[in-house]
Amino acid sequence: MSGSYGVDDLMSKIGSLKITIEFVFFMFIIQFSGYDLETCWKLCILYFLMQLLIGRYQGRVLLMYDEIRLIILSHIGFFIGSFLVFPISTWTIKKFFGFILLTCVLFVFAGCNSRYSHKIFRKWFKHNTLIVGVGHTAEKLGMVCYGNGYSLLDVVGYVNCNNSKKVKYIQQEQVADVNKTFDLDSICSVIKEKDIDTVLIAIPEMDSEDLNAVFEVFKNKVAVIKYLPQVNGLVTFDTNVEDFDGILMISNSRGLEHFLSYALKRIMDICAGLCGLLLLIPLTIFVFIKNRKEGDRGPIFFTQNRIGKNGKEFKMFKYRTMVIGADKILEELMEKDPAIREEYTKNKKLVNDPRITSAGKFLREKSLDEFPQFINVLLGQMSLIGPRPYLPREKEDMGDYYYDVIACKPGITGMWQSHGRSDVDFEHRLLLDEYYYRNWSFWLDVTLLFKTIKQVLYGRGAV
Repeated sequence: MSGSYGVDDLMSKIGSLKITIEFVFFMFIIQFSGYDLETCWKLCILYFLMQLLIGRYQGRVLLMYDEIRLIILSHIGFFIGSFLVFPISTWTIKKFFGFILLTCVLFVFAGCNSRYSHKIFRKWFKHNTLIVGVGHTAEKLGMVCYGNGYSLLDVVGYVNCNNSKKVKYIQQEQVADVNKTFDLDSICSVIKEKDIDTVLIAIPEMDSEDLNAVFEVFKNKVAVIKYLPQVNGLVTFDTNVEDFDGILMISNSRGLEHFLSYALKRIMDICAGLCGLLLLIPLTIFVFIKNRKEGDRGPIFFTQNRIGKNGKEFKMFKYRTMVIGADKILEELMEKDPAIREEYTKNKKLVNDPRITSAGKFLREKSLDEFPQFINVLLGQMSLIGPRPYLPREKEDMGDYYYDVIACKPGITGMWQSHGRSDVDFEHRLLLDEYYYRNWSFWLDVTLLFKTIKQVLYGRGAV
């Protein structure tokens, strides 16, 4: 939502619960720290002051990934602020690592508390929500609310503005559930009956006159009103919403790249690369045994030339998930079946590829076939997060997107893997990779990393 009406409290109801739980845990865990009572209270004040300054308990965050960002920032602030509590001259190696451990424990608990308090106590803290609109945008927004339990937005129904006396120019095709649709002219009774406190206006094409009319219907009747502005297609530049003397202005906010962000990205790559190599050992043993049982005595790994940063090619490591001679088999399949040729030309892959081994199928479903690329990450040829590494023969098909894609290192995972995976065609992958380049930040990498972990654990949209 890029526009809203309503008042943000210092602390939401769910925020009050979270701060209470975290306070109890903090006072419990600090007992084992060995600090005196005065120091314990100083640390307690510092810790929760950081949480409040960052805005963790205000309830404005709609995605768990954004909450993780706030948790990271608040705990970094807590750690840095500890130097105000403990003079530098009093620090020892043991004390330093002990405080790092304390911060990590608090960080993990805060993350678990944020996730599970929204799930366990959802019934008491959910926001009964109406979506204004019955078209495709409204239906899509409803599905997002349904799939995102963290926001606590419980969609009660949709509001039909067609033929309303209050608006002039709205006429939408009914796409949203008709059984959960209410007319705008009789919505006041629904607000009282369903105890509605949040309204989401999902008619981007609505003009200012009708938008103001809809605002008047809900103003002073619900606590929060949010609306979607009209944006055609996917915005592929970094955006910032500004209030320009009463005019909503969306500007390009991408500034100069900061050395610190790139340094953090490389540190994350090195740490991920080392962890990945440790996991690579048992996974490789599994693949070796699985292949041998099926009589496949071919190599476990294979290398393939891919386009790297600035267009420089490199050899990318992968598990071999296809039978030996897969390229030749593909050529034969495309010669025999025009439908297969058309599918592969369009998507650069086959949905039901007969060349995939049983071990390869498992690796692809769990996104584990990419694990050997951690070697490329440690070598600096790839990054943990980035655009997909394209084949040299795909350069011509990439068109003008090519120059944005090669401006950053390719990644093991990225936008397209966490936004649809096998459901995303080649053209849309390029659009997502362009979005990544133009909107890159360290926090975007963190978000995509957590989304990828979720994909791997639940297998949603896996290849």
